[in-house]
Amino acid sequence: MLDYIIIGSGLAGISFAEVALKNNKSILVIDDKSKVSSIVAGGLYNPVILKRFSEVWNAEEQLVLMEEFYNQIETKLQVKVNFKLPILRKFFSIEEQNNWFSASDKPLLSPFLSTKLIFKKYFGIDSPFDYGEVLNTGYVDTALLLDKYQEYLIGQEQLLQESFQYDKLITNNDFVQYKDFQARNVIFAEGFGMHSNPFFQNLPLDGTKGELFIIKAPELALDVIVNTSVFILPLGNNLFKVGATYNWKDKTDTVTEEGKTELVERIKEILNCDFEVVSHFGGVRPTVRDRRPIIGTHYEHESLHLLNGLGTRGVMLGPAMAKDLFDFIENKKPLDPVIDIQRFYKKRK
Repeated sequence: MLDYIIIGSGLAGISFAEVALKNNKSILVIDDKSKVSSIVAGGLYNPVILKRFSEVWNAEEQLVLMEEFYNQIETKLQVKVNFKLPILRKFFSIEEQNNWFSASDKPLLSPFLSTKLIFKKYFGIDSPFDYGEVLNTGYVDTALLLDKYQEYLIGQEQLLQESFQYDKLITNNDFVQYKDFQARNVIFAEGFGMHSNPFFQNLPLDGTKGELFIIKAPELALDVIVNTSVFILPLGNNLFKVGATYNWKDKTDTVTEEGKTELVERIKEILNCDFEVVSHFGGVRPTVRDRRPIIGTHYEHESLHLLNGLGTRGVMLGPAMAKDLFDFIENKKPLDPVIDIQRFYKKRK
């Protein structure tokens, strides 16, 4: 009998898979890779919400767990996926500079916001008001990470590449049966695909569509991530990832002319050099209105668990949320009420 069947092999799914394997648990991951928003994610990690100059929830703890997690993955897979790069916030006014310095005085933000302005000029970007540097930042190559981790699971015969059929799942008192497999627990880590899941589909998971570009800009001399109305992330070979849009109505992965126009206009506001769009892609982020993940156990079926709602910060949240759910299931360690699925189940009563 397996310890865990994990549905989904995006950031949430592989985060839980890795935590389970580290603790010597047997797993099977099931995914047909048809709905993996993690593949098209920006992959940035940043402990500060720059739009509001506020701290990401539990940022310090998440960064520690994230560092350990990706170091472990890189050693295991023999591939580099975690790239530490400064994020520079381009200021558009003296007022924005002042807001930055005010935020850097706050105890929760001071470890993450440098008080030294960055005066360096990057060819291709006008910066009359200079930049502020966010500390402890970088990006994870999510597409490479997921590809290599899935290869690893295939090699271990721990990945079943097919669509999960909910009607084939039989729940018993202390285990579940799925086709020829028996397991003590099932972890649903399906992202926005949760809306097809009859056990959890009534939970308030909002999908927020994002569209991104890969652009080529030979004149753009950039060795840092620049954050303005969009982020610009250097990939090497004159290529840059740029994003992202936010669309709360469209729940498809299809790229749109509206998204393309919006991104092109924003890029032109920042860059004063030529660029061409090489790739245009989109995905639906699994977001929750209260900006917290949804973690926990089904109100009726004790063997069915959810790991979802990682939103735009999956590379930071995934390792921490997977550990919290594992500790909850195996060690009965209570979940933080702000992420606990019970916050929604209470409303059923």
